[in-house]
Amino acid sequence: MSLYLKPEHVLQGGYCNATLRKLQEPNTSIQTHNVMYPVFLLENDDAIQPVSSMPNVYRYGVNQLIPALADLVKKGLESILVFGIIETLPKDANGSHADSDSNPVMRALPKLKAAFPGLVVACDVCLCPYTSHGHCGVLQPTGVIDHAASVKRIAEVALSYAMSGADIVAPSDMMDNRIKAIKEALFSTNLGNKVSVLSYSCKFASSMYGPFRETMKSAPLAGDRKCYQLPPGAAGLAARAAARDVAEGADLLMVKPGLPYLDIVRQTKDLHPHHPLFVYQVSGEYAMISRSGDNNEMETTLMEMLLCMRRAGADCIITYFAPLVLDIISKRTAH
Repeated sequence: MSLYLKPEHVLQGGYCNATLRKLQEPNTSIQTHNVMYPVFLLENDDAIQPVSSMPNVYRYGVNQLIPALADLVKKGLESILVFGIIETLPKDANGSHADSDSNPVMRALPKLKAAFPGLVVACDVCLCPYTSHGHCGVLQPTGVIDHAASVKRIAEVALSYAMSGADIVAPSDMMDNRIKAIKEALFSTNLGNKVSVLSYSCKFASSMYGPFRETMKSAPLAGDRKCYQLPPGAAGLAARAAARDVAEGADLLMVKPGLPYLDIVRQTKDLHPHHPLFVYQVSGEYAMISRSGDNNEMETTLMEMLLCMRRAGADCIITYFAPLVLDIISKRTAH
């Protein structure tokens, strides 16, 4: 990498397409570019499975996902966040199928970009859905994280997704220094100005991920993730984590979960006002809101929460409610 192309000095990865440019102009309204839709990809291209713990959420094979997205794109959907799920491919200690030719994300990316050239496709980058132990990195024989091996493997996966067509790679593992490794990998293949890095910079060891882990089949077999996800009360660590990722060249930042951590959203935006900030409204939040009343009450509750996230500093909200939000936006626009 050239001396003058240090990851932290490169800006263009953060506004390399129209949707990301709009996120550089924050306000408090809720428009289509302020919403990102998380989707779950199955190995079987023709499968569709309801998620029992999350009403109206499905897991799709790519041949089912494309028609489902087509309607949403017509309504204004501008970005998605893709998670891969494997059920028949073998899992191993290094997460070998995280970026193999058989991986559902790797196979779907060219099809998604061909079907929706203007749709921003972000890919979650983590090893936990693909490792036999269910942790987000590679483990030492003692069972603790092997930091160097984990960062190397995560950067390899991110680069594979980028080379297959991802517009954004989003490392969710919370390993130190993986942003730098990913940026260097992108620059090594001339993708540093074309593919953005969305860092799960402030990801907390929350109790609100249960439905997601059930959906992804990614719960750790032993132990937990508290040694690399942030303690819920640790505002100082969240500030340090975001600062670390900014220094390493992250284009976009994230706070996860959303509603219980709006103070962290505000803190992160205040400390890094020039970085677009994403907030992940996680599966536990979705489950609670889904059961908050009849349809009218639920919609009112949802939009209030999204507005509060925007007020706190969120530029884009990752939410399973994206289809409903698009309908609400469309209705408001029509009036």
